[in-house]
Amino acid sequence: MRNVRFSTLSRIIIPIYILCVIIIVISFVNYYNANNEVDEILSGVIEHYGITMSQQTIDNMEYANARSNTMFTILVWVIGLSIAIALISLLIAYYKISPISKTLEKASEISQGDIDENIKEIPGDELGELTKELAYKIKTDSLHEEELNAAIKKANAASKAKSDFLSNMSHEMRTPMNAIIGMTNIALTAESGERKEYALKRVWDASNHLLGIINDILDMSKIEADKLELNPVEFVFEDLLKRVVSINNFRVVEKHQKFAVYIDENIPNKMICDDQRLVQVITNLISNAVKFTPENGEITLDAKLLKNENDVCTVQFSISDTGVGISEEQLSRLFIPFEQAESTTTRNYGGTGLGLAISKRIIEFMGGEIKVTSTPGIGSTFEFTFEAAVPIDETDGKSLSDFLIAERANVLIIDDDKDTREYFVDIAMRFNIPCTTAGSGEEAIELLEKRDKFDICFVDWQMPGLDGIELSRHIRDVCGEETELVMISSYDMHGVTDEAKDAGVTKFLTKPIFPSDFIDCINSCFGIDLLNVRENKNNERVDGFWGYRALLAEDVEINREIVIALFEPTLLDIDCAENGEVAVRMFAENPERYNIIFMDIQMPVMDGFDATRAIRALQNEKAKTIPIIAMTANVFRDDIDACINVGMNDHIGKPLDFITVLRILRRYLFNQIPATDRRTSDRRKNRNDRRTEGDRRKIDRRQRTED
Repeated sequence: MRNVRFSTLSRIIIPIYILCVIIIVISFVNYYNANNEVDEILSGVIEHYGITMSQQTIDNMEYANARSNTMFTILVWVIGLSIAIALISLLIAYYKISPISKTLEKASEISQGDIDENIKEIPGDELGELTKELAYKIKTDSLHEEELNAAIKKANAASKAKSDFLSNMSHEMRTPMNAIIGMTNIALTAESGERKEYALKRVWDASNHLLGIINDILDMSKIEADKLELNPVEFVFEDLLKRVVSINNFRVVEKHQKFAVYIDENIPNKMICDDQRLVQVITNLISNAVKFTPENGEITLDAKLLKNENDVCTVQFSISDTGVGISEEQLSRLFIPFEQAESTTTRNYGGTGLGLAISKRIIEFMGGEIKVTSTPGIGSTFEFTFEAAVPIDETDGKSLSDFLIAERANVLIIDDDKDTREYFVDIAMRFNIPCTTAGSGEEAIELLEKRDKFDICFVDWQMPGLDGIELSRHIRDVCGEETELVMISSYDMHGVTDEAKDAGVTKFLTKPIFPSDFIDCINSCFGIDLLNVRENKNNERVDGFWGYRALLAEDVEINREIVIALFEPTLLDIDCAENGEVAVRMFAENPERYNIIFMDIQMPVMDGFDATRAIRALQNEKAKTIPIIAMTANVFRDDIDACINVGMNDHIGKPLDFITVLRILRRYLFNQIPATDRRTSDRRKNRNDRRTEGDRRKIDRRQRTED
C-alpha cells in the first residue's frame, strides 16, 4: 500500500519538478548570454579604441549589466517560485492522495474478508462511498455464499439421512416379514397344538411390529405434507393410561423391569382431545424407555395437572428410566426425522428413527411441548405437556371416592419394594382408608399377631425370604376366612394361580395398579360388583348380531376370508361380491335383504366410489338410507373425505381392528330391524320389549357416547 501511495505522489510531483528545472536552465542560459555580450563589448572597446571608451560603449555596458541583473533577479524568483510550487504540490498531493491511499488500503483489507471493522474507517468522500457500496456488495455476496453452502450441506445431510433411513427400513420391514413367513411355515408343519399356538403368537407379534413401522411412515408422510389432523373425543383419563400399560407391560415383564405409574388426583376424570394420538405418543416414549433400559431397570410414568382454567386443562407427562442415557451431541438431533441418536442404535435396538419426530409434532398440534434431560449411563427423562378440554356435563365424571362403597376397610400392604408401599399408602389416604404396610413376610406375620385382624391383605408374590404364596398360608392360618387375600405382582401369575388359590388367595392384581383397580378390588372383596356402578369401557362386549346381514364388496379372496373370520363372533351373516358391479346388482335385486354394506375402494370392473354412487342412485328408499362403510387401506384424511363425499357413511382402515368393527356395527345396526328373517325380527322385538327401562337407557347412553 505504501508503494501505491509513492507511485501516486510521483505522478503528480515529478512533472512539476521537471518544469521548474527547465525554467531554471532557460534562466541560466539567458544570464550566461547577457554576460557574454558584456564581455564582447569590453573586448571590442579595448582592442579597437584602446583605453578610451565612448559614451555609447558605456551605455551598452550599463544596458548589459542591467539586463544581467534583471536576468539574475528573474532567476532568483524562478527558483523561489519553483520551490514554492513544489512545496504546494507536495501539500496538495498529501491531503488529496492520503484519503485515496487509505481507502485503497481498507479496500485491500476488505478483500481479505475483514469487512465490518474496516467499513467504519473508510473516508466519506465519493471514492469512499463507492468503496463502501462495493464492500457491502462483497459482504452480501459472501453471506449468500455462506447460506448457499449451509443449504447444500443441510440438503446433503438430509439426503444421507433419508438414504440411511431407507436402508434401515429395508432391514426393519424384512425382519418381521421373515418372522411371519418362517413362523407361518412352522405353524403349518407343527403337529402339536402348543407348537402351533407358539408360532401363531409370534406371527401376531411380528405383524403388529410391521404395522407399527408402516404407521410411522404414513404419519411422517402426513406431517411432511402438513395433513396431520387431530380427532378430539371424550375419554376417561385413567382408562387411556390402562391401554398404554397393557400395550407395553409384556415387554416390561420380559426384561424384568420395574414399571411404576403415578397419577395426580387433581387430573379430571374425563377430558376431550385426540386420545389415539395421545396413546401413540405415550406408548412411543415408554417403548423407547423399555428398549434402552437394561434388565432389572426402572421406568416411571408420572402424570401431573399443571392448570385447569376455563374448561381447559394442561397436563404434564414425565417418563423416566434408568437406561443408557443420551449424550449432549446426540440430544441435538434427537427429534430430527429419519435419524436416531447414533448409527449403531438401529443395529443394536432397531426402530425407524421417526417415533420421536412424530411425537414432537403431535404434541405441538395439541398445544404442548416436549423436552428431554439425560445423563449417559444414568438414564433419561422425557417430559411433555398437552391441552385438553374438560366436559361441562360429566354424567360419569364423578371422583373415584364416589364409587367407594366399602368404607372404613382396614388394609395391610405387604411388599418388599418401598416405592410400591408408599404408592399404596398415597392411594389409601385419598379415600380415607386405614392402611398399614410391611416390608417383608416376617414383618407382616408379626403385625398380624400383635393387633386385630385386617379386612384385606395385599400380598406381593415375589419377595425375598417368605414369598407371597407361603405368606398367604400363614395369614390364612392366623386370620381365618374373614380376611381377604389379594396377590399383587408385576409378572404374569398364570402359572401359580391354582397354587395361590389353594393358599387362600381370592383375587389377583397386576402392577402397575391404578386407583380405580384399588377401589374395584376393595368393593369386590365386600361382594359389590362395581361394574354395575361404573362402566368399564376397556372391556368391549361382543354383541350378537344374529339375524342381520351385510353385503361385503371385496375383490381379494383372502381379504374376504379375513373379514368373514373377524365377523364370526358377532353372528353377522355376510354375502360377498367380488367387485362393485356385482355388489350393485346383488343389492338392487333384493335391497331388503341387507342391513349394512362394507365397500372396498380399489376393485376391478367397478370401484367402490362408482358402486356407492350407483347404489345411492337406485329408485329405492332403502338405497338412500342403508349404511355404506368404506373398508380400505387408504387412510389419509383426503381419502376419508372422498369416501364421505360420494355418499358413504363411515370409514374403516385396513388392517381391520375388531373393536373398531364392533363399534361400527353397534352404531349403525342397534336401531335397525334385522333384514334376514322377519321371525327373527319379531323375536328380537319381543326381547327388546322385555328389556327394562334401565337397560334401554344404558344402551341409549352408550350409543350417544360412541356417536
